[in-house]
This record gives sequence, C-alpha cells and structure tokens, in this order.
Amino acid sequence: MYQRIILKLSGEALKGNGMYGINPETVKKIATEVKDIYDMGVEIGIVVGAGNLWRGRIGEELGMDRAQADYMGMLGTIMNGLALQDALEAIKVPSRVMTVLPMSSVAEPYIRRRALRHFEKGRVVILSGGTGSPFFSTDTAAALRAAELNADIILMAKNGIEGVFDKDPKKHLDAVQYTNITQDEVLKQKLKVMDATAASICSENKINILVFNMNEKGNMKKAVLQEPIGTLVTWEDKND
Repeated sequence: MYQRIILKLSGEALKGNGMYGINPETVKKIATEVKDIYDMGVEIGIVVGAGNLWRGRIGEELGMDRAQADYMGMLGTIMNGLALQDALEAIKVPSRVMTVLPMSSVAEPYIRRRALRHFEKGRVVILSGGTGSPFFSTDTAAALRAAELNADIILMAKNGIEGVFDKDPKKHLDAVQYTNITQDEVLKQKLKVMDATAASICSENKINILVFNMNEKGNMKKAVLQEPIGTLVTWEDKND
C-alpha cells in the first residue's frame, strides 16, 4: 500500500455532468472516496485543476495576455480547493488548503516543512494555486509537490477515462489501453498523460504515475492498494 500520495484531480472532474462550475454532489462523492483512503492511514496531498471554472483557451479567445489568463486559472484552483476542503471537513476529515499565491484570509501559504507537518498531524493537504507562476500547468505543480514532499506516487484521477490509450478513445473505438508504459514512451508518442515539463520532473525524480478513472466507486482505494487498475506510467523500463 502506498503511504504518501499526491492525488491529481482535474478541475473538470468537479463539474459533474454540467458544462462549468462546481457540482456539490460530485465534490461530496470525491470527498467520500478520499475519506476511504484517509481512514487507511494514507498521507494525502491533493492538487486540483481549474478547468471547470476557467480554461486558458478562453483567455486566448478574449485576446488576453497569457500570464494574466494563467493567474486567473490559479485563482480557480483555490476556489476548487476550498470547496473540496469544506466537503472533507463535513465528513470529519481534517484538511488544510495551502497556496503559493498570498491569500492569508482563506488559505495557508505553501511551506514545504509545514505541509510535511500537516501530514504528521494526520491532515489532508490541498495544494492549490498551481506552481504560482504562469506558463506552467497543474500537472507540473503535482509533479513538483510529489518530488519535494517525497510522495510514493502521483495518482492521476481522470474524469471517465480508464487509463492511457494509444489514441483518443473518445474518437477511436479501436483505441488500445496500456497496462504499463514508461514516461519516455509517453513523451515519444506524445500521449496526453501530462505535459512534457511535468513528465520530465517525474522521470528525473523517479516518480511513477497511475492514471485511472475516478468516476467508478472504489477505484481510488484500489489504486492505493496497488490493485491492477488503470495505467501505470513508470520512470524506467522495468524490462531493462
């Protein structure tokens, strides 16, 4: 069983069946799944995106400066983090929202040692604000936090996608899912698991990634227990 994980949630996972926004029932469902693994004694850091509230391409369509649009996305991750914290606290899971953007009224500043202390105290740590810098995705934020907090693995929870495929399963019925694949192969084949910067950080710091479907009840627990599920993206070829 993994002892310390970074759970990467896409912002779109929080919108449920809607087009945009935060779906309360969906957030409660995610919180319940997190509680299941929290009760097992797993130390949990959560990085959440903001695709349900703001997309970079919207900024581009509006003719916005890229950095400005990215900062808006970072604010969206904080909103999602606060919603998730509220759902966790409602079911008696202690949590802290930490952000790299100064926002002392609603969240703690992200300090590595303080985050580690929260783990020791048995708190779920919600890591919001992305990297704090524009031009980097929340995937990169997840990779950075996994490296500096010494996480065993990144659990990449996808909204209705079972794992990594050789091509888009939504467009190609003959798409084949990988059970295991290396990060080098992901980069070479340009598979959309995470951006190249995030994948490189994971590879350099020997961090594996498990991509799985978060919409199926119990999958998060199966992932933590290392049961065969989704696609395991490894930093090295185990056949070498």
